Formats: sequence, structure tokens, C-alpha cells
Amino acid sequence: MDVVLRPVHDSDLPVFFRQLNDPEALRMAAFTPRDPADRDAFEAHWAKIRATDDIQRTVLVDGDVVGSAAVYGAPGEREVTYWIDRAHWGRGIATAALRGLLAEVSERPLYARAAADNSGSLRVLEKCGFRRTARERGFANARGEEIEEFVLVLEG
Repeated sequence: MDVVLRPVHDSDLPVFFRQLNDPEALRMAAFTPRDPADRDAFEAHWAKIRATDDIQRTVLVDGDVVGSAAVYGAPGEREVTYWIDRAHWGRGIATAALRGLLAEVSERPLYARAAADNSGSLRVLEKCGFRRTARERGFANARGEEIEEFVLVLEG
């Protein structure tokens, strides 16, 4: 299995939109757009982030688009995020993608957030060196309620 990161292409966006509308993946991610099925909002969001200096990458496995990974935010507060198509969960792809992203970005600290019950994502982050530093509550659009989330940090 060959996991590769590359810059986001316009042709990736329909795949990302489909992935974002998987009900099980939405529930697991929890902190998602208010209406993930709103294509105009999705397109506007991606146009906005692609116009920044933030790092957005498409995750490819054996040449197929399986997700995305990014570093975004203000210096000193930058966060990582990633999304892997549910059909590819449990195969080490998220870990490989995040490791690749972290190799591209030398600045530290970097932060991450994950729903407290998202054990898969927490495992990925911890395998990549992040450690839990805080537990907070936030409104999770995908669940329609406040839930607990962990804040994690990767130090230099």
C-alpha cells in the first residue's frame, strides 16, 4: 500500500464532498459543518482555505483519492486535521498520512482536537506523537449536542 500526499486538485473536491456526507463518518468526526450536504457552503469553504497559506493535502492510496490532511490556523495555534474515507479506516492510512504531513511542517507546537469517544482518531494522533493536554466540551454539529473532546499537542 503506497500512501502519498499531494496538493489538492479541483478534481478532488467531489470526492471530499461525498466523503463528508457519510453519516457514520460524520458522527465519528462530530465537529463538522452545520449542513454537510450544502454544496455551495462546501465549495465556498474550500475556495476560502485554498486561498490561504495553510497546507492542504490530498491523501492518495495506490493512486486513488481516499481523503485529505491539513495544517491550518494562526502561528502558535496551528492545528492538524484529516479525513479518511470510511472504506479505508483501520488500515494505517490516517497514521501514514499524518506522519507525511508532519514531515512537511516543521513548526511546533501543533494542536489537534478529537471527540473524546473517537478512539481511532485519538490512536492516530498519539501514534504520531501528540499527547492529550485538555478535555473540553463543544457543540458537535453532526450529533446535535455538546460533547467532550480532547485537545492534543505535538511539541518540538
